[in-house]
Amino acid sequence: MNQYIYNVEQKVTVFDVASYIVKKLKSITTMKLHKLLYYSQAWSLVWDETELFSEKIEAWANGPVVKELFDFHRGQYMIYNVSIGNANILTTNQKETVDSVIDFYGDKSSQWLIQLTHMEDPWKEARHGLAQNERGNNVISLASMANYYSSL
Repeated sequence: MNQYIYNVEQKVTVFDVASYIVKKLKSITTMKLHKLLYYSQAWSLVWDETELFSEKIEAWANGPVVKELFDFHRGQYMIYNVSIGNANILTTNQKETVDSVIDFYGDKSSQWLIQLTHMEDPWKEARHGLAQNERGNNVISLASMANYYSSL
């Protein structure tokens, strides 16, 4: 009798990546978490040539935000854990990408990260036609992120 072994990678969600980031940093503001998730997605597209998680990133007035995660922790300023995420599901390669993002952006303030995203094309393109502080939920496309960050 033949046995078939299937190596099926579980699909990583934004909650899994958020859980990994929070475990590494112990605590983080909600705004900073969303910016680190954004940069993790962006650099995964460039370095690994694949998306890190499938949830869409929206161009809100305060920078990139993943609505599903925002809805989960609505009203919390500081995040100490993401109970529905599984940090252990990330592959070694995915962890290396997120670790590199944390190493580079992790010591920056939320406000610094917001200002940085506001200067970069993916957020600006998704916000086209909206005033600076106007609410909006346009999606930042993966293609715009890959194109912009691969050119740096």
